[in-house]
Amino acid sequence: MPLLSWFNRDADLTRAALAPYRLLEPVAKLSYGDEDSPNMLIEGDNLDALKALLPYYAGQVKCIFIDPPYNTQSAVSIHYEDNIEHSQWLSMMYPRLELLKELLDERGSIWITLDDNEAHYFKVIADEVFGRQNFMADITWHRKISPANDAKYFSNDNDHLLVYAKSKDKLTINRLARTEKNNAVFKNPDKDPRGAWNSVTLTGNKTKDERPNLYFMITGPQGQEVWPPDGLTWRASPETYAEMAKDKLIYWGKDGSSRSPRIKRFADEAKPVIPRSLWHYDDAGHTQEAMIESKTLFGPSSFFGTPKPERLIKRILDIATNPGDLVLDSFLGSGTTAAVAHKMGRRWIGVEMGDHARTHCQLRMTKVVEGEQGGISEAVEWKGGGGFRFYKLGVPVFDENGHIREGIRFEHLAAHVWFAETGTARSTRAAKKPFLGEHQGVGYYLLFNGILGDESKNGGNVLTRRVLRGLEPFDGPKVIYGESCDLPKERLEELQITFKQTPYDIKAR
Repeated sequence: MPLLSWFNRDADLTRAALAPYRLLEPVAKLSYGDEDSPNMLIEGDNLDALKALLPYYAGQVKCIFIDPPYNTQSAVSIHYEDNIEHSQWLSMMYPRLELLKELLDERGSIWITLDDNEAHYFKVIADEVFGRQNFMADITWHRKISPANDAKYFSNDNDHLLVYAKSKDKLTINRLARTEKNNAVFKNPDKDPRGAWNSVTLTGNKTKDERPNLYFMITGPQGQEVWPPDGLTWRASPETYAEMAKDKLIYWGKDGSSRSPRIKRFADEAKPVIPRSLWHYDDAGHTQEAMIESKTLFGPSSFFGTPKPERLIKRILDIATNPGDLVLDSFLGSGTTAAVAHKMGRRWIGVEMGDHARTHCQLRMTKVVEGEQGGISEAVEWKGGGGFRFYKLGVPVFDENGHIREGIRFEHLAAHVWFAETGTARSTRAAKKPFLGEHQGVGYYLLFNGILGDESKNGGNVLTRRVLRGLEPFDGPKVIYGESCDLPKERLEELQITFKQTPYDIKAR
């Protein structure tokens, strides 16, 4: 597969792996609503934030939407540095894509909006990270109502919306609900008592050599003898055609003289609409609409310069998620993805850097919880409710020498150890006990920070015979992390125990 080369590429290939695992520190005064809400608004650099999320959410995000800086070489946004040299832009995106892939559910998808400046280069690196076989679509979003008549060459009226699956074979998406425009195709020219209908041609797409049983003559209501068009066949066998004709499902035109019969499909049997790759602003919103939403929320002097309309995000989430699914946006901007996900009953995680994580995202989500009525609120009957927790990035778990920092709690290290060993996430509600769980037939334990209390040596951080007797039993191979081990090698082998010393044997994944 062709690969894209840029300055500092070799370093960028390891940047995600070398990013420190930081803590996420709650900020109670900026959280709002339901105290048990799973929704997270994170302030800080998204590379570090994504790394911090891995131990808890790896493989759990059903839909990722990101609207990264477009690198347009025009400083149009006061909130993003959108004039980034090309190699720097690729250096920013590549490691973040790697972490986003790890967070994505096997059945999930990632959606990325870009314009012509970087979309085609981005696709090459996304093919490398996600696999070219997992590319789903390059959707054209018609985002402008009016052309830019002052453009030098062409009016840029559309954005790219690139879609990738984590695993195309496992991807689950929804069709779109039918709209009045979709249903307008159903008519009833022959006054059929069964109601309005649409039709498809009776002609199939097989040749008579491929399906000779579908190549036969039929007789119309005026006695006309009709064969399939040259080289083709009908959609139905003679038996199936006879049944459809008996049920009056074959339409021969108003006077019955047509030589191109069609099959009736009734409106009440119509299926939801398969998503298309061209999204008009009538269906998915437009930039002017997004600007109005932003100014209404934040005022004319502090609105976000490059927002996306809520209808665009709703359309994505309608296709990619169901209520209760987890949605992530690591370039949260003014908070549109979080707002729409919240109103649609999805769980969400949003990451944004800089002051406007507080001045825009936190403010917007507070208004959403209170029942804000802009955007899609009326369409989804949003009345308010729920909540979110605000977090900022804390210190790395490990210092520059690889030692566990002072003040790190058991649950922090447990989540990191579990993820480093298994590659899967540990629940934020997991029990605080030495036995972390079983994965693929192996039991994992962590002795740290006095987890066993005063009943054992050094607060329970050393594996001794006494500590071992107090651990939850597991019948099978075991991996036990601790500061040191007092058991002889022969005894460890007999009990199928692999001892790993903290911090030296902990993978800084």
